[in-house]
Amino acid sequence: MATVVGTSVKRKEDPKLLTGTGYFSDDIKLPGMLHAVILRSPHAHAKIKSINVEEALKLPGVVKIYTGKDLEGKIGRIPSSWLVPDSNLKEAPQYPLAIDRVRYVGDGVAMLIAEDRYAARDALDLIDVEYEVLPPAVHQKKAMEDGAPLVHDDIENNIAFHWKAGEIPEEVFQSAEAVVKESFHVQRVAPSPMETRAAVGQYHPATGELTLYCTSQNPHIHRMVLSGVLGISETKLQIIVPDMGGGFGGKIGVYPDEALVGYAARDLQQPVKWIEQRNEHFMASNHGRDEIIEVELAGSRDGKLSAIRVKNTANMGAYLSTMGPGVPTIDFGLMITGAYDIPHASCETFGVYTNTTPTDAYRGAGKPEATYQIERIIDLFAREIGMDPLELRKKNFAPKEAFPYTNAQGLVYDSGDYEKPLKKALEIIDYEKLRKEQENLRKEGKLIGIGLSTYVELCGFGPSAVAGAIGFQGGVWENSTVRVHPSGKVTVFAGTSPHGQGHATTFGQVVADKLGIPMDDIEFVFNDTKAVSMGWGTYGSRSTAVGGGAVAFAAERVVEKAKKIAAHELEVSAEDIDFENGVFKVKGVPGRERTFQEIARSANYAWNLPEGMEPSLEGQAFFDPENFVYPFGTHIVVVEIDQDTGEIELKRYIAVDDVGRVINPLTASGQVHGGIAQGVGQAMWEGIVYNDEGQLMSGTFMDYTMPKARFFPEIENSFTETLSPVNPLGSKGVGETGTTASIPAVMNAVVDALAPFGITDIDMPLTPEKVWRVIQKGREQA
Repeated sequence: MATVVGTSVKRKEDPKLLTGTGYFSDDIKLPGMLHAVILRSPHAHAKIKSINVEEALKLPGVVKIYTGKDLEGKIGRIPSSWLVPDSNLKEAPQYPLAIDRVRYVGDGVAMLIAEDRYAARDALDLIDVEYEVLPPAVHQKKAMEDGAPLVHDDIENNIAFHWKAGEIPEEVFQSAEAVVKESFHVQRVAPSPMETRAAVGQYHPATGELTLYCTSQNPHIHRMVLSGVLGISETKLQIIVPDMGGGFGGKIGVYPDEALVGYAARDLQQPVKWIEQRNEHFMASNHGRDEIIEVELAGSRDGKLSAIRVKNTANMGAYLSTMGPGVPTIDFGLMITGAYDIPHASCETFGVYTNTTPTDAYRGAGKPEATYQIERIIDLFAREIGMDPLELRKKNFAPKEAFPYTNAQGLVYDSGDYEKPLKKALEIIDYEKLRKEQENLRKEGKLIGIGLSTYVELCGFGPSAVAGAIGFQGGVWENSTVRVHPSGKVTVFAGTSPHGQGHATTFGQVVADKLGIPMDDIEFVFNDTKAVSMGWGTYGSRSTAVGGGAVAFAAERVVEKAKKIAAHELEVSAEDIDFENGVFKVKGVPGRERTFQEIARSANYAWNLPEGMEPSLEGQAFFDPENFVYPFGTHIVVVEIDQDTGEIELKRYIAVDDVGRVINPLTASGQVHGGIAQGVGQAMWEGIVYNDEGQLMSGTFMDYTMPKARFFPEIENSFTETLSPVNPLGSKGVGETGTTASIPAVMNAVVDALAPFGITDIDMPLTPEKVWRVIQKGREQA
């Protein structure tokens, strides 16, 4: 059997989804099931003076209404799970329903339970809430000012935390030949998965167990947190994630709504279902980004960079979400030097409470923001010293021979060869010819722009000791069990949480190669806290690097035991056994062999095992890697701007990524394409907007523009392979590379196109109106 790792195998998960036979949360129908809806605040900041539910309770079919005061003392607060140390962090308590004050548009005020969702929706409109509207704090910079409205009365200047990493002597900047400064706003975005959030609770009175079906990227984390919130033992709480239509970080967090559904199911002793509406998603699901990043980059006139200093003011929303505090600090602040060997670096981050929806991880989680600021300021520095931005990058890359490379903030990059994907991308696009074409087209009055992004990102969230040191409230190892049945068929239990990534396919390729059996003989169990002993979920591009490592080790343990059984049956020592393509052979003796299926039967029947060996054929592994992984690459974008309309056309998109060993080029390319779509979406179209009163102005897809396939040219993507030394597969993360790289690549291309007008920066998203106005202003100043 030929190896399947490294080949393009169609996803095993797709047939049921393409034929409409998937099983999602809203497909769950249980006897006696009730339906929940949540009344949400229309105000960004207000006192709750009274809640009158009498008329709503009169409506036929209404079963129960809960308010915040009803639940006081009966249900715990929703905690953050990333308490960044040395940051003077002040975590304001968040309860599942607001008790006496609402703090953002979408804050839950009451939960109504009815016999069907239509009665529930009708009755919700009959709940009468009297508010005393208060002035809100909306924008993070203004929220920090003296006299600004306080989101939480006991938190001065709305500062949730203040974190610093790195110190730079002032003389480094004073003595530099060139210093470039700029402030960038990485705007707020909504994850917008195809399936919104959902939860279905089912209580079992006979055992005191609660089963909660929910849309979670990390079911064991949900169990761990919700057991505390609900006051139920982890052994009595089962989290099951059915098929899930995307997450993108928006389903990492533990939300009030899931806790409410679990509480109501136990209280009423009937199943309760809640399905988030799309407008609720915009209001109440965690948003991403929203950081104001002030950057100073110093270096010499010949292009050698010496120091970078960054101040990040991050809008955390009304509460600290599950992963929220770690995103603008650890995830962002330790990666500000990017792929470059910059000797001095410092980052200061202020996390600020505002009367807006909480922010959390969104595809890339801090690394796209870090990459954005370094890749944009690199282009500005190149313009300042009159150097091609390509040459400036090449001159400052961390050199190949320096790996494992320690950056100025102390992170150790596992492996890298940054010129390799750059060279390949330049060959694909024929960079020198492209620059000449640009020059000629500019003479014709056309606005052609070329943008580069040479990125590296931290992912494969894994070393548990490091996670503890940076304040993450849990471990981040991974677990897998490979169970071989008497027939030789295999079931694999894994702790990561697939929701579109194709884990059953890529992990199946790993197991098929390790055991020498067809992929069709391998089934997977994910997303059930009773079936899988433990796992820390899917986020931070960790599934293959960490979860795949656990799967590989578990499969190898199966082979180790099987070899001993084969040796016993063939009357040789285990050292005399070779295992290849699913067959155990005695070295140098043709014909003396056992198939994998024969050994599976022997192990499970246990008729003739080596003395002292336990029956069955099963391997379990808990893999805690020694380091993160650091994928890297080069993306190049060519754009053309219509001067009369400001419309931007993407002419070409080249992506060359190095994600270590590529298990499945087809699924890896799909991950890159999806990531690029989300990154380009942020650069050009997407943006959550609040007005000064804290009202959400982009609460539907009529106002929040999602990219369509027709907006893109063919994405020309390929890979180079620089293996990681920190996991058995040599693989790195791929799910977030496209988002991390694409945002600055597009922005650099657009600013390059606008260079004839003297434009050096423009805020995202690049709407045609905004671009047109910038062009008009540039013309006036010319």
